[in-house]
Amino acid sequence: MKWHIEQGCVEELLEIENQIPEFATPKSREILDVRLRGKKVLLLIAKVDGLPVAYKLGYAVDARRFYSWLGAVIPQCRGAGIAQALLTEQESWCKANGFHSIAVKSMNRFKSMLMMLLKNNYHIVACHPLEDGTDSKIHFLKTL
Repeated sequence: MKWHIEQGCVEELLEIENQIPEFATPKSREILDVRLRGKKVLLLIAKVDGLPVAYKLGYAVDARRFYSWLGAVIPQCRGAGIAQALLTEQESWCKANGFHSIAVKSMNRFKSMLMMLLKNNYHIVACHPLEDGTDSKIHFLKTL
């Protein structure tokens, strides 16, 4: 499978978001707009044959810290290295733009994401069980 990565738009993200079975409630344009308003944002889109198949979205917390907020790969494109390529591209952009660290949160149920973060030297800095006890939110940090 051949893909390429480019900076994309919210419409492409939403197209991907609606194809992710693990997301019970896909993000809406309104939620994205509220969270990203006034921030320096990086939205990377991976495309296969011109179609968006994966994304990685993050934003500046301040001049030194970047938060990698959302990411996903559609099921039929998983296992091809796209998520790793998006993470690598995001890190390169952050370094080039003067950020000193990247924070990210994930859930215990997303094992592939946890493994990729650990493999890429992201360190666990906190873990919080959900109130209903069904999962845990894990906080990671990487110094660039």
